[in-house]
Amino acid sequence: MAGSDPSVSIPSESATPSSVSVAAERRDDGYKHRLPVPRGVQVVGYETDGASDSPETESGSAADDAPTAATDGPVGGGLYVADGGSVDYVDASPGTELSFGLGERRCAGTVHEGDHVACDAGDAPYCDDHSHVWVCARCTGTCLKDEMDCHETHAMYLAAFAPDVLKVGVTREWRLGTRLREQGADRAAHIRTFENGRIAREVESELAAGDDLVDRVRVPTKLDGFGRSVDGDAWEALLARFDPIERFSFDYGLGLDERPVAETMAAGTVRGWKGRVLVLDRGGSTYAVDARDLVGYELTDAVPERELQSSLGAFGG
Repeated sequence: MAGSDPSVSIPSESATPSSVSVAAERRDDGYKHRLPVPRGVQVVGYETDGASDSPETESGSAADDAPTAATDGPVGGGLYVADGGSVDYVDASPGTELSFGLGERRCAGTVHEGDHVACDAGDAPYCDDHSHVWVCARCTGTCLKDEMDCHETHAMYLAAFAPDVLKVGVTREWRLGTRLREQGADRAAHIRTFENGRIAREVESELAAGDDLVDRVRVPTKLDGFGRSVDGDAWEALLARFDPIERFSFDYGLGLDERPVAETMAAGTVRGWKGRVLVLDRGGSTYAVDARDLVGYELTDAVPERELQSSLGAFGG
């Protein structure tokens, strides 16, 4: 992923199928960027400026190494794809035209020391053998473990997702801005700093037990707020209970007037990203794709011609 220096085995160009024209250059992260990508490869991960599910990690915490994201502006990203053991990167930054169909879906396997290890299991995006749970993700501060990142300074934050979903969370202080962007938060505030993660998660658990705050927001809930504004009164009322250290307001450069249509697809013009959601324009409508829903699929030449659900804006009303 960006910010890391993975060692990835890239086959020579002579190993590339002769029917595919490939332009290649080495990315700063060590992956070879190939466009167009050979068809039939499998999506094994994704990355944006603020969110990552890099195939290089097996712990679920790879995004901890992501670079600090800017507060405003369009967000770039892309997909990690595997073909014959190598891992390549397909750019999906704003303005990029994607023209892939989706074939069969199966477990995305794993990446070990830069090489993809395929898996034939039908469970997607990962089978039980390749599902890696980050144990700290659901910690309430009562764990007896001394390792992981509990000894580092942690920040507690509040995040708002349009129109009125309010979340409490904690993260290592140095990556607060990145953590907020990778979730796709619209507004946020740093409210407390703790000397370690254990204390931070104890307080987080107490706050999340109330009626007005949650500690997890799923993608479908976030999509309901795309193209909408945060309830400012509710947000300010929440902040009035605390003494914010720093406040944030995020603009992802999507320019949405309405909620995009939720779809699982990889064809269209990239409008941008918000968290792990890829926003595509196609056929006069705008679509929102949870990038995690693409993991495990094979990319094919067969871009579907089937009718997609259209947004109201496509009718010019």
